[in-house]
Amino acid sequence: MEYFEFASVIEGKDLFRIAQDGFRMTIVHDHRGPHIALECSLPSEVTAISPFVDKLMLLLRNCSCVPEGASDVEIALREALANAIIHGNHEDHRKHVHVTCRCEPDEVSIAVKDEGSGFDVNTVPDPTARENVGSVHGRGILVMKALMDEVRFEEGGVVVHMRKSAGEAPKAARQGST
Repeated sequence: MEYFEFASVIEGKDLFRIAQDGFRMTIVHDHRGPHIALECSLPSEVTAISPFVDKLMLLLRNCSCVPEGASDVEIALREALANAIIHGNHEDHRKHVHVTCRCEPDEVSIAVKDEGSGFDVNTVPDPTARENVGSVHGRGILVMKALMDEVRFEEGGVVVHMRKSAGEAPKAARQGST
């Protein structure tokens, strides 16, 4: 495995500044080719979501991980972070949300982990059911699953893993063709 200096692999002052602004970044070239791995922790504050997502999405767009799916990734990430902060950590300022992201050619994988007690994804009410349509909560997981190619919950629900590939058709298009 070869490690490269950030500036020697990707040109652009904006990307270098982002890497220095709260992100721990590793650029690796291994048997699967080059990829970028990022780690970051956010405070459990809803106001932390937009600045973080804006910085990460700038990096992902400049790296062209998923050029046509960047908006889907952004919306799903915002939902995952909101769920972690509001429902997982209950906006407790002593807790953090931890994000890892792996950007490869034509694919991005993101994991969001909160410091809460978790939940059983199978007990989340169906937001499309008649009795839940008026509810103000419950659509985030549905949105994430609709926009990403893969969404799975681990560690008792405190971690959500999401994956989006550039080569796959949007999930809604795949479901509509069956």
